[in-house]
Amino acid sequence: MKKTQNVTIKGTKDGLTLHLDDTCSYDELKKELDRKLSNSTRVQEEQQLLSVKVKVGNRYLTKAQEEELKDLIRQKRNLIVEDLETNVITREEAERLRQETEIVPVAKVIRSGQVLEITGDLLLIGDVNPGGTVKATGNIFIMGALKGVAHAGTEGNNEAVIAASVMKPSQLRISDCINRAPDHVPEDDSRVMECAYISDSQQIVVDRLQVLMKKRPNLTRFEGGL
Repeated sequence: MKKTQNVTIKGTKDGLTLHLDDTCSYDELKKELDRKLSNSTRVQEEQQLLSVKVKVGNRYLTKAQEEELKDLIRQKRNLIVEDLETNVITREEAERLRQETEIVPVAKVIRSGQVLEITGDLLLIGDVNPGGTVKATGNIFIMGALKGVAHAGTEGNNEAVIAASVMKPSQLRISDCINRAPDHVPEDDSRVMECAYISDSQQIVVDRLQVLMKKRPNLTRFEGGL
């Protein structure tokens, strides 16, 4: 019976990719990894530095084990660890991802001096009055008038958008981009719902809501959530 390989080394144009079996014991994996890397680097000792990507599949590694594997690889003369990929995430990471993609509905009026800040996407059913501020790590959807400040993508998400039934903000911010209110805003509140997003030229653009279907096609994931 042929013994299953716990470590598979594949060469790529960018360096090496190490596929580590996720069913064997950690000690077995470590021993085989050390043996195979020692054999392969003997031939390559005089070559230039090689970038290494490590894929561990469905194996959970503690931080200490991750560092141990990285150190083992780094000890080889011409290998540099670029990335370690695992399919497993911790409960804390799963909760953070859930919060970041969650739509948080809020029904209230944000008055002057008030700040509403949430993790995820904000669905505000109400107005943002002048002097009021809403912030979200994701997108901001306002079923009402935006006359204050809205800041979407507060943690650096350039793909975030802002949409409002009435778009008359004192300031729009998406990630690090800022768009101040125009000098003149029409008095007519019957305009179609509008949206703001960062364009290819890294400027905040305000346009009809319909353009988001082309500009941000991934927003269709909300169809089942609202």
